[in-house]
Amino acid sequence: MFNLTERNVVLGVTGSIAVYKAADLASKLTQAGARVDVVMTSAATRFISPLTFEGVTGRRAYSDMFDTASGAAALHVELGRRADILVVAPATATTLARLALGLAEEMVSLTVLATRAPIIVCPAMDAHMFEHAATQHHLETLRARGVHIVWPEEGHLASGRMGRGRLPEVETIMGAIRYMLGRKGNLAGKKVVVSAGGTQEPIDPVRYIGNSSSGKMGFAMAEAARDCGADVILVSGPTALADPYGVTVVRVRRAAEMQDTVVARCADADALIMAAAVADYRPAEAVGRKIKRQAEGLTLSLVRTPDILAAVGSQPGLVKVGFAAESEELLTNARQKLQAKGLDLIVANDITAEGSGFGADTNKVTFLGRGGDEEELPLMSKYDVAIRILDRVARLIEARAR
Repeated sequence: MFNLTERNVVLGVTGSIAVYKAADLASKLTQAGARVDVVMTSAATRFISPLTFEGVTGRRAYSDMFDTASGAAALHVELGRRADILVVAPATATTLARLALGLAEEMVSLTVLATRAPIIVCPAMDAHMFEHAATQHHLETLRARGVHIVWPEEGHLASGRMGRGRLPEVETIMGAIRYMLGRKGNLAGKKVVVSAGGTQEPIDPVRYIGNSSSGKMGFAMAEAARDCGADVILVSGPTALADPYGVTVVRVRRAAEMQDTVVARCADADALIMAAAVADYRPAEAVGRKIKRQAEGLTLSLVRTPDILAAVGSQPGLVKVGFAAESEELLTNARQKLQAKGLDLIVANDITAEGSGFGADTNKVTFLGRGGDEEELPLMSKYDVAIRILDRVARLIEARAR
């Protein structure tokens, strides 16, 4: 992910059974291009060896606050100074107390005190410990200081009980890290509305008219916009994809619902990116009961669904980006849509091309701008396509602000 490449991440690991997720987190951060330095409490080393972290990061892990073998006179100061972000995952109740009180008794709390980088804390403990007034007070203290808390999830705990206290999944923590690193990106302070997925137009209570859109491109757009610092509203049709961290997600089903939500959310937005595959037609009337199978077949009367981009209109200052998913005459159809919808940019992709259809994780697109410019991109991940789109959006927003 682009805002993790070459970033210095300090990962603080404390004595919880959830440390196995920390090893996975360190590995995934490294794979994403980050330089990961791991600091551990002595309790954490009882659960997992520092050698495990060294194996997945290629860098030494530190657990001794009096370590002089590193060559740094004050290792915690050096780690804290060069950190772009510091993440404590998992954070035990004891660690939360130390951080809230400013105690520097081991490498994790010592490094937290030494850094001025953004700090993320991910609590993990038994539900009763998490709910205790002292723990909640410490969390509120940390929040008041600007520490970002990734709240624990409900589920089966090490004690055998069910409750809130599970360390969130690695993808959630990764999302939080990317969210925090993006706060000073090229879309910081901007509001971006993104639509995603297909819509479902009901025929009866069990059947609908829909399409094969997976929503992957729209969700990638939302994540990329978040990583660029934007306040992101994702309006999504039905999809199996999980809500991206740090993104406001509004789930809708029908085209009319998507229109109402998009129009309302665009009132104070800086950009609209219509990545949704909205149904062009709906049944003239949805039947309130299940239609029974008939020997003579079934005829449906269809009417046009609303044109969402037309409903949004040409709001002053709003940058509008559309998508043209075509199976023939790609650029001709895309140019027509660019003009007809009054777009600033259209992203054209041939859904019949290998690696570029619905459900794929990659896309091969061509950008067509309002001024007649054209840019063809090679096959790349949908996230990377989204970053390229957002670079253009940021420039358009800046140009309009002059």
